[in-house]
Amino acid sequence: MSGNSLGTGSFACAFPCMTGKGMIRVGVSGWTYPPWRGNFYPKGLRQKDELAYAASVFNALEVNGTFYGLQTPQSFQSWAAAVPDDFVFAVKGSRFITHILRLREAETALANFFASGPLALHHKLGPILWQFPPNFQFDAKLFDDFFALLPHDAETASQLARRHDHRLRAPPYLDTEGIDKVRHAVEIRHESFRDIAFVNLLRKHNITLVCADTVKWPLLMDLTADFVYCRLHGSTELYRSRYSDEEIARWGERVMAWAQGRPMHDGNFIAPPLDDGRPRDVFLFFDNTDKLQAPDNAKMLMRRVGVEKAEVLDHG
Repeated sequence: MSGNSLGTGSFACAFPCMTGKGMIRVGVSGWTYPPWRGNFYPKGLRQKDELAYAASVFNALEVNGTFYGLQTPQSFQSWAAAVPDDFVFAVKGSRFITHILRLREAETALANFFASGPLALHHKLGPILWQFPPNFQFDAKLFDDFFALLPHDAETASQLARRHDHRLRAPPYLDTEGIDKVRHAVEIRHESFRDIAFVNLLRKHNITLVCADTVKWPLLMDLTADFVYCRLHGSTELYRSRYSDEEIARWGERVMAWAQGRPMHDGNFIAPPLDDGRPRDVFLFFDNTDKLQAPDNAKMLMRRVGVEKAEVLDHG
């Protein structure tokens, strides 16, 4: 544990929380926020220990830096070393692919992304999040072609990474030890995606439609893959508003229904709700990171769904 023991706290229930249901992962989006220092992070905590501290409270985090540029295998290895063995990272896909190339001729950029280090997380690699800009409209063929490129297992991911070009910042990382599956989630921000053809396309490729709670973008809750991914940006003010006890209770009910394979009809759907009785792993991240809302809301939800860590019980 990189010189400290902050990330070794135990859970109130056996982790992962699997009592007849899918795994439930709750965390925040990113962890390097100066206003959190002396608030969520204890006063005097070294900045290099902030990840370990966050991982002592939550059981998953979103990595944001991968969205803005290629990282290095060393960075991924250092993140993996700072967190407990049963922790996972969701990794944001490159905006070069989603915002610049806009999915066109994206194979080499995808190869560079996978060669840049995500595989170095090994069994701590969670879903890959592909976030699209608000002006990106649904194009069935374009998305079908892109989805076909995405690897869903370790060997395919490694083979794709081998097709990298010279743009890497460090030698490629191709080892896939400990990686079982590679999952993908898509966050859309344009009303044109409110189309049954989009849902069918996601189900065809086993890719999850992100439940994105925000005042600006569509909140769609169709089940399209073997797991659920939620991002809570703020229900009344983007990135800033606090979720109330009532809202946390509502999200808790949704999470438990998904994890237990129970019907979940509380939300907006493009297609008729899918009630297949299948328990699903659930990943939920609070992105209302301004004003210190995200950590408190995440801890509230963890208590609600029973995945509290000892630190949450003691200090939450």
